[in-house]
Amino acid sequence: MERGSTIKELEVGQQASFSKTITEADVVNYAGTTGDFNPAHVNEEFAKDTMFKGRIAHGMLGAGLISAVLGTKLPGPGAIYISQDLSFRAPVNFGDTVTATVEVVDKNEEKNRVVMKTVCTNQDDKEIIVGEAVLMPPKE
Repeated sequence: MERGSTIKELEVGQQASFSKTITEADVVNYAGTTGDFNPAHVNEEFAKDTMFKGRIAHGMLGAGLISAVLGTKLPGPGAIYISQDLSFRAPVNFGDTVTATVEVVDKNEEKNRVVMKTVCTNQDDKEIIVGEAVLMPPKE
């Protein structure tokens, strides 16, 4: 089985990304999986009277794409998510193509920890979710 990058293989400035277009099925499946049936996500009649004027995808659905990058690309398989902070700057709309990008900003070889800048943008390059993650890369 493939292993992700170890702390020694990671370099400050190294980046990886993953993109996905958010669909109705994604939102319905996320609601079903998590139990988050907030009407802002699943009820158009309710959502049309919100500040967004229609349904929006769950913010954590967009943020979940960050996890996809961290677990499959950088550091990759075997990495352990320690923490994540997030700031939601704009909604994820149905049909948006969200690109999650992670970047190594600091690493501590002694503690086997890496700090990653995490950003999700939409198809217009607008930042919709920003944050920072701490991970434990796989051991050699």
